[in-house]
Amino acid sequence: MRRYSLIIPVYNRPAEIDELLRSLTHQTFTNFEVIIVEDGSQDLCKSVVDNYTHKFKITYYFKENAGQGFARNYGFEKAKGDYFIVFDSDCLIPSNYLEIVDKALETNKWDAFGGPDKEHESFTAIQKAISYSMTSPFTTGGIRGNKNHTGTFHPRSFNMGISKEVYAKTKGYKITRMGEDIELSIRIIENGFKVGLIPEAFVYHKRRTSLIQFYQQLHFFGRARINISRFYPKELKLVHVFPAMFLLGWIVLPSLVFLAPVLFNIGVWLLLIFYSLIFVHSTFSQKNIVVGILSVVTSTIQLLAYGVGFLSEGAKKVFR
Repeated sequence: MRRYSLIIPVYNRPAEIDELLRSLTHQTFTNFEVIIVEDGSQDLCKSVVDNYTHKFKITYYFKENAGQGFARNYGFEKAKGDYFIVFDSDCLIPSNYLEIVDKALETNKWDAFGGPDKEHESFTAIQKAISYSMTSPFTTGGIRGNKNHTGTFHPRSFNMGISKEVYAKTKGYKITRMGEDIELSIRIIENGFKVGLIPEAFVYHKRRTSLIQFYQQLHFFGRARINISRFYPKELKLVHVFPAMFLLGWIVLPSLVFLAPVLFNIGVWLLLIFYSLIFVHSTFSQKNIVVGILSVVTSTIQLLAYGVGFLSEGAKKVFR
């Protein structure tokens, strides 16, 4: 029977770790250990972890702050399992997650895998709208854990597993942030390992609770995509450029009122169609008109913030 090591880095989030660990007490597959790596936090979660030592095998480590990638590497070094699974500290894990993963690995013999993230019924309307915009085919091209994703599937570290053989070969994360998970995924594939998506192995991933926090997060994601291209230039695809084009369109559109009224009208109609598609799709998929309306707002923030980050980091790359 395969054994799994669940590796969770944490930085100043004891309450979230408590919720995540509580969700793990309901796993139907129980051959696992949990490794918590405190990455230089001031608000420690050691006392929270201690409350679960009688529930399952769990170990706690504290290290100096070096970012989530290197914190996961620290956990890999301590892991005893056949597969190492990494979660973000703000995730909730469904009770059948490991059972689904184990059956999928038995069938497909993957060396590494990933799964999607979804919104929990307890999330706020803003969190559900953010979740929609981060997984919608209209904003991301379905690249985030969707079985109909665009291009090669790259597992992400909010829900990602690798075999101990993969770790032995790759030595884990080469960079600690700004696209560290995608860089590792690319390297795993380049080393000839078999990588797959398990659509049913989803986690409930908490989203930012304010639009300002969401803007900051997506701005960072835009920068991260350029950072990845420093290592793998060919991994920069058209879908990654779309938010920057969207941003430039928003900047140019007002000037077209006087310079080219016909183009202005076309631009406005394209925006209306785009936003209508988002509103209708989100409303029906979420079964909530409020989330549908908010999804128009969060999708706009997502594209503009990613575009600003993408262009600002791209300028640094060009002029350095």
